[in-house]
Amino acid sequence: MKRFVDIFLSIFLLCLLSPLILGLCALQLIILGKPIFFTQKRGGYLGRPFKIFKFRTMHLGQGTDAERITKWGQFLRNSSLDEVPELWNVLKGDMSLVGPRPLPIEYLERYSPEQKRRHDIVPGLTGWAQVNGRNYLTWEKQFELDCWYLDHHSCLLDLKIMAITMFKVIGRKNISAPGSTTRKEFFGNDSTHNKSL
Repeated sequence: MKRFVDIFLSIFLLCLLSPLILGLCALQLIILGKPIFFTQKRGGYLGRPFKIFKFRTMHLGQGTDAERITKWGQFLRNSSLDEVPELWNVLKGDMSLVGPRPLPIEYLERYSPEQKRRHDIVPGLTGWAQVNGRNYLTWEKQFELDCWYLDHHSCLLDLKIMAITMFKVIGRKNISAPGSTTRKEFFGNDSTHNKSL
């Protein structure tokens, strides 16, 4: 049932949003040039790698994220429009509409055994952690919420998460971590880097 809903809604949304997607692609070419999309290997179901698609929000080249992100890119992030291309990942089966957010493949070796359980379910466009703090959460709290979802997921909970997500997107809540353009990297559970959020 979950996969059927993912296929149906991703096709519906891709068709519904196609004028918006084409318009954003055109603006991307004008403002940032090629490539239009940002792609990155992420950890999927059972840790299998897949390529995620998002609208690019930064200039190419060297420098920190804060230096490379553009005003246009910040708008895309604040409105969550940079995430729209992930509907293609949902249609392909790499992702679900709801599930733990897919993170860089490099993180796989840094999880505790309990945290690794987040890969026992297909990653999502939005998830329980995203509607309960998103980037304001510590990594440890996010992984705790991801595992809670794994143990309690249901169609009713997915509907609740999607409804809350719409309100969060409209309200632009918890987009970026405090004092940071992008979220800080997860270095592992013993690292003091992860306590700064």
